[in-house]
Amino acid sequence: MKNILVAEDETAIREFIVINLERGGYNVTEAENGAAAIQKYEEANGDFDIAILDIMMPEMDGLSVCKELRKKNSNLGIIMLSARTQEMDKVSGLMLGADDYMTKPFSPTELVARVDALYRRIAIAELRSENNFKQEIKSGNFVLDLKNHLLFKNGKRIELTQVEFQIMEYFFSNPGVSLDRSNILKYVWGEAYIGEEKIVDVNIRRLRMKVEDTPSKPKYIVTVWGLGYKWEV
Repeated sequence: MKNILVAEDETAIREFIVINLERGGYNVTEAENGAAAIQKYEEANGDFDIAILDIMMPEMDGLSVCKELRKKNSNLGIIMLSARTQEMDKVSGLMLGADDYMTKPFSPTELVARVDALYRRIAIAELRSENNFKQEIKSGNFVLDLKNHLLFKNGKRIELTQVEFQIMEYFFSNPGVSLDRSNILKYVWGEAYIGEEKIVDVNIRRLRMKVEDTPSKPKYIVTVWGLGYKWEV
């Protein structure tokens, strides 16, 4: 089964999410607040593919849950839910390791499409691991381990989230090529993604904090003004 943890304190919204995900073939575990989400994650020994977290929850907010779950599992898919007025919280969630965010209200079709796209990325990663996929891509002082979703810089290991890994894979496959935001969005989030392009910029900022010597003066992930980014080594 495809296992999803849903943490949402508003009962009506949580039931809406659960019903539509179950119709989409997912096995859903519910949590009515952030603390319960962590408890259920630990009770299941982390046996979840994706976590859907509302930002505003009692006892422990979604941002804190995201941070805690990301520490426990770099491969877990995480989608944040936010109200339209929580713009900075969306960015904060992405910086803490979330893969995507959705703004309330959203349609059942959009919900399932976002979850399906994220699950496909996770399934591909697991398939590579199960098949002992050992291919590596080298770029300057960096090595991208395609099996374990790891990046090495001068031999030092850097853990990546699912989204970060796919962005780096795209960069490594196109060294020195200017890649616009829309192409990065399609490659990582899929052709059917209907979110905002700024999610690319937030993930680039997060990646720079991991790979650059001086994140404020990037020399590897270079901004191409008016277009997007390119990888230089």
